[in-house]
Amino acid sequence: MQRLHFYIDGAWVDPAVPARLGVVNPATEAVFAEISLGTAADLDRAVAAARRAFPAYAETSVAQRLEWLDRIIAGFRARLPELARTMTLEMGAPITFATERQATVALFHFEEARRVLQDYAFEERMGAGIVRREPIGVCGLITPWNWPLNQVASKVAPALATGCTVVLKPSEIAPLSALLFAEVVHAAGLPPGVFNLVNGDGPTVGEAIAAHPGIDMVSFTGSTAAGIRVAKLAADTVKRVAQELGGKSANIILEDADLRAAVIQGVHACNTNGGQNCQSPTRMLVPRGRREEAFAAAREAIGAIRLGDPLDHATTMGPLVSQAQSDRVQGFIQSGIEEGATLVAGGPGRPAELNQGFYVRPTVFGDVTPAMRIAREEIFGPVLAILPYDTDEEAIAIANDTPFGLAGFVQCRDRARGRAVANRIRAGRVYLNGAPFDRSLPFGGYKQSGNGREFGVFGFEEYLEVKAILGAEA
Repeated sequence: MQRLHFYIDGAWVDPAVPARLGVVNPATEAVFAEISLGTAADLDRAVAAARRAFPAYAETSVAQRLEWLDRIIAGFRARLPELARTMTLEMGAPITFATERQATVALFHFEEARRVLQDYAFEERMGAGIVRREPIGVCGLITPWNWPLNQVASKVAPALATGCTVVLKPSEIAPLSALLFAEVVHAAGLPPGVFNLVNGDGPTVGEAIAAHPGIDMVSFTGSTAAGIRVAKLAADTVKRVAQELGGKSANIILEDADLRAAVIQGVHACNTNGGQNCQSPTRMLVPRGRREEAFAAAREAIGAIRLGDPLDHATTMGPLVSQAQSDRVQGFIQSGIEEGATLVAGGPGRPAELNQGFYVRPTVFGDVTPAMRIAREEIFGPVLAILPYDTDEEAIAIANDTPFGLAGFVQCRDRARGRAVANRIRAGRVYLNGAPFDRSLPFGGYKQSGNGREFGVFGFEEYLEVKAILGAEA
């Protein structure tokens, strides 16, 4: 499979300088596709196209933008099975998960952007003037490999809905689903230059997006270290920077919770998508006196996970995305052993029944202390740390003792008690008792987990400037 072109100014074009990169299937470790890697020259061309398109696109009517969104939604639905299978091949998500979550949640973002746009008041009377919200301009979007289409959609959908033009750089590790998505956008008939896609790596195309004077806003999802680099590069042009970065979310299981059910639910949440989630509840806080009960429930949950071929519908966990990611996670597992944590389930090495692929055994450590690496650093793999606590106050203190603040989780029977704990967790989103995903509520972090918000009206308004007009007629 060769996908060597970029999408610029409404057409598929050759890169300025030929340079190819193989895309590896993490389940087989074989290269199954090739893409081109872009340069600053390719980005310049895309930004120029987006700048030319912006003035006219910004003035399009809400009705016209709704029509284009409807076409994208229809095209996305029609190609959803193909999009899901492509993500399975490029990043290893089991096909059922890729279909029901990876692709479907990405579609949700376009449906949500459409919902917000339909009734959004771009102007409102305030005091003696009018407050007007206008599209910010050309948006550079840099997206990760772990949720390849979800993160693309969570940025592209509100950008297009608000009247912005876009230059997208998907992850070069899992780029193919974004290229298929570009075909959906092309078929929807947006004006040339409104949506552009350039593949490339972070140090070349990603950094060029952050620094480019022709880009008005950069939205980045990835590691905290890379986010810091993006922010520094963007500072010289004082562009808006929205970031969704790392996490080390705490899952506080209160004394009154159904402990077995809460632990099983928490283990599975930690292992969703192979643990490659920024908001995974990777620190489980359990009452000290219920240690053995928690360990037994964790082993039970791990025993229900089925590793294997991600194209097999019986598989519930596939491989990690790459050899580098697998090596990183194995290093954390080894550090947990060396620092004296109790190995409750899993452990180092590839599962014995699998002789190829970047597979990691889903692993649980107990008796973890807050100072251990596995309790402090984002692992981004199927590794859970269980930490003991004695009081609610101690649990909250442990939960907040982190540079991150993306999400938190609380399990309890007394909802008032759970809400009181949730209010004190320093994170952008808190889930009570396994509450389901809601695409309309804001998503984003405190502290080093980022700034800005995605999803719903909060994500929509990230792409708008605010203008006050004084002396205007009502």
